Amino acid sequence: MSSGPSRLVFIDVLKAFASQLIVLHHLAFYGPMSDAAQELVPGLIGWLSEYARIAVQVFLVVGGFLAIRALAPQGQLLTRQPVNMLVRRYLRLVPPFLAAMAIAVVCAHVARLWMDHDSIPDKPVALQVLAHAFLLHNILDFDALSAGVWYIAIDFQLFALLVGLLWLGRWGRERIPAMAGGRSRGVHSLGMILVFSLVLASLFHFNRDASLDIWAVYFFGAYGMGVMAYWASERGQSPVWLAIIASVALVALFLDFRLRIAVALCAALALGLARRSGWMERWPLGLPGQTAITFLSRVSYSVFLVHFPVCLLVNGAFDRFVPAEPALQLTGMVLAWLGSIVAGTAFHFYVESRQWNLSGMLQTLWRRTAKA
Repeated sequence: MSSGPSRLVFIDVLKAFASQLIVLHHLAFYGPMSDAAQELVPGLIGWLSEYARIAVQVFLVVGGFLAIRALAPQGQLLTRQPVNMLVRRYLRLVPPFLAAMAIAVVCAHVARLWMDHDSIPDKPVALQVLAHAFLLHNILDFDALSAGVWYIAIDFQLFALLVGLLWLGRWGRERIPAMAGGRSRGVHSLGMILVFSLVLASLFHFNRDASLDIWAVYFFGAYGMGVMAYWASERGQSPVWLAIIASVALVALFLDFRLRIAVALCAALALGLARRSGWMERWPLGLPGQTAITFLSRVSYSVFLVHFPVCLLVNGAFDRFVPAEPALQLTGMVLAWLGSIVAGTAFHFYVESRQWNLSGMLQTLWRRTAKA
């Protein structure tokens, strides 16, 4: 992809920094290296272990922002074939995901030879692998094959839920006579009302119940704020809509403060203001490090998929072959971080960027099956 003005470089900034925080969080949270290194930098490792995981909220908001940009930028679902959209989304996420899980299983086996630590996933069973293939591992209560992979399943659930709400908005306009009088306003308003209603339900109810964190409704408050930030930043829209988004979220935070929702709100407002001001395509073009930021954003999904297996290997190697001195173990953490970026880059170019060939074949098979 080009890094020129047509690219949403502000989103690159958010994705690049959030993805690296997730890697550093898992490095600080899992494995014996961080336990030893904490003697040198207790504050930093403690913060990364406790708070860096909140960066996932940025991905949720960005996910909603980009999804609605492709699905319904004006509030109306652009496609009349929502199932095909879901199939394409599944085929975009899952082939590299399964390849990464295969790598994770191999790396866990090697790490198991070098150390005995509870951060190493158990040997997988057939049903566990099948549940991962259909993104049902959380719902069916199977242990994850790698850290953070719950997000892949939730991302697909959120996308499917958004498509469903928008399709229901279109269906309602076509079926309800009272809405048929307006050429497009009924479609726009109903789809937006449904999305906004579920955002409210998530912020004020679902997101306050931790037992629901395997379902999209728990995360739809953050995801939906990304959706509404896009709609509110459309040309001609009043800035009042961004203020309404902020007001609703602030009320929810007043009733029950959650740092994750506060971060999601900041990300949504940043996206909305950046798009309205023109920063979305311009910042940080021309600044030092912009090329690196664009690159880290491009490979962020691949880095996310393979970083934990890399971290397991480095943890195992340092536990087995390197003295447990804080300075050496901290060096191991840095090597694991850099190794995750290198491995993610290789995975991006040799696996993720080639998935479309497989996806194309499966989509062709799907279309033929549907016609039959």
